Amino acid sequence: MMARALRGGGGCLESLVLTVIGPDRPGLVEAIASTIAGHGGSWVESRMSRLGGQFAGILRATVPPDRSAELFRALMQLERGGMRVVVQPEGAPPTKLELRFVRLELLGADRPGIVQSVTSVLARAGVNVESLETEVVDAPMSGDLLFKAVAHLSVPPALDLGPLRAQLEAIAADLMVDLKLEEPRPVGA
Repeated sequence: MMARALRGGGGCLESLVLTVIGPDRPGLVEAIASTIAGHGGSWVESRMSRLGGQFAGILRATVPPDRSAELFRALMQLERGGMRVVVQPEGAPPTKLELRFVRLELLGADRPGIVQSVTSVLARAGVNVESLETEVVDAPMSGDLLFKAVAHLSVPPALDLGPLRAQLEAIAADLMVDLKLEEPRPVGA
């Protein structure tokens, strides 16, 4: 198992990305955290949530290189408790392109194909989805189902947001959803 080496105050560390899923129950996060800490590792960042009775998450941890194989074996032992764990080395560092970041918000009546329609426009424009959070909720007055999405996107520096916004708004009209695409305001503006 190879991973990207990081240099920090404690010397060289390997960075690993883990995905975990299992039936939700108290103690799942603690089991992962204890395993990482017990092998000299450090929990760096994560996104985790309960979805459909399952607990799912992705996290990044660092570990001394001489302990990574041992940590990998210990994480695989968690599968005996019903948790599925996948360990990957951290990918190559991002290229030094100056990317712009934008936020996309969407709200409308739930129906099949909303995410596919929007992400196909983004992919054709070379826009990367950095994070995506979605949920279906009851509409306040009617009780109908509303689909809500918030995405953080990285946009190539030369991409004109005007045509992208127009394409997304055309899809939003077809899907009958409200859609906003905004660049964050500079600090102090």
